[in-house]
Amino acid sequence: MWNDKKIQMKKYITFLALLCLVLNMSAQEVPTAFKGGEWLKYRMSYSGFLRAGTATLELKNKTLKGKKVIHAIGKGWTSGMISWFFKVNDRYESYFTPKNVKPYLFVRDIDEGGYKKKRNITFNYDNNTAYVQDFIKQKDSIISVRSPQDMISTFYFLRNHDTKSMKKGEEIKVSMFFDDKSYPFKLRFLGYETLKTKFGKVKTQKFRPLVQAGRVFKAKESVTVWITADDNKIPIKMKASLAVGSLRAELEAYKGLANPFEITFTK
Repeated sequence: MWNDKKIQMKKYITFLALLCLVLNMSAQEVPTAFKGGEWLKYRMSYSGFLRAGTATLELKNKTLKGKKVIHAIGKGWTSGMISWFFKVNDRYESYFTPKNVKPYLFVRDIDEGGYKKKRNITFNYDNNTAYVQDFIKQKDSIISVRSPQDMISTFYFLRNHDTKSMKKGEEIKVSMFFDDKSYPFKLRFLGYETLKTKFGKVKTQKFRPLVQAGRVFKAKESVTVWITADDNKIPIKMKASLAVGSLRAELEAYKGLANPFEITFTK
């Protein structure tokens, strides 16, 4: 009798071990949308034809205070005729955990036509606070936050979201901490669309971020984003209606993607 119980217990333990192994293998098979080494370059144009500038997004594997993180660097600058009238040189950085995209440090260093901001935001999850250092005003502040995303980490957090099961009209909601406040951010799914690009025809998912209407955007639904419908979910096109004219961004070059870039037909 005792031997029979021992045999049954061994079978149970063996079953659990096999189950854990299968679950672990299944988890490893789930593709991640991005990885360190990814680099994206965008061509910015004003009112559809005038080159306005360039933007890049780059990911690097780093260590921050003993933690393995991804260091995201976003840069944007004007070029050509636009820079004669309005010169922009922006740099954004975010350090976040690779799996759940939990930001630890956000850096904003911008110069937009003489309007400058230089801030560091450090998130403390033990105290649920954001430590904001304003280097222009030479002022520091501590603000209460809960489950925040910064301006850059929001982008990667949304890419890790399961969008393939979304239905038209559904929304993704995120709390985004910007400057010194938390803002509710929504991304509404508009459906699928195949775009003609410089790389060929690409199947995309179309989204509309709900932004704040006012000085820059005509309305809260002025921005439309197209992301690849593959496992990378990279933005391939963005269009925004401004108070004067429109701004468009299109993917110009890429490297280091985590998954194959799916092109339905070559050009």
